Formats: sequence, C-alpha cells, structure tokens
Amino acid sequence: MATLSPSIANAESSKSSGSTIQSGKASWYGPGFHGKRTASGERFDTNELTAAHRTLPFGTRVRVVNRKTGQSVVVRINDRGPYAHGRVIDLSRASAQAIGISGVGSVELAQL
Repeated sequence: MATLSPSIANAESSKSSGSTIQSGKASWYGPGFHGKRTASGERFDTNELTAAHRTLPFGTRVRVVNRKTGQSVVVRINDRGPYAHGRVIDLSRASAQAIGISGVGSVELAQL
C-alpha cells in the first residue's frame, strides 16, 4: 500500500485563496541543488514544500495553483530565481509533484 509523503498530502484541489499576485510559467529544480545553501542561507531540500522567487521576501507563503488541473500547494519562499526566461517561480520537486507539474506548467500565485 502506497502512502503519501507529508509534502504530497498537503496538496489541495482548489482555486487559490486570496488574490492572485502573479501568473505565468513555473518549473521545478532540485537535481544538483539538493543539500546546497539557498539564497536565504538554509540548505535546499527538494522534498520540502519550498520555492524560489525573484522578489518575494524569504519566508513568504504562497499558494501556487496549476492552471491546467486546479491543484494547489502552499510553498515557502527560501531561494532566489528562477533564472530561466519567462518563468515566475521555481518549485522544489515535492511542490511541483504535489500539483502535477513534471516540467514547465502554467500557474497562478497568491500570497498568503
């Protein structure tokens, strides 16, 4: 019997609560970064519900909604990025999996 990790179990199928602050493309990062220091100084854990954003303060909680599926997850900003053109947020692997993104997906962000 498969059990969901706490990260995946926190995913929800609902529209964002609060107002949308940004929308665009999201991707995930992890391989090669796991265990390394983030811009906030903590160690990156690809299994945690965290994300990188260019301007939001570290510690900010953001609801990320996959516009294709409606699935959402709450992440904590702990790093800077994304550095790929046209992306608004980089998600940890666990965060991306929680909302069904395996490459690049279209998302809406709502600050909590």
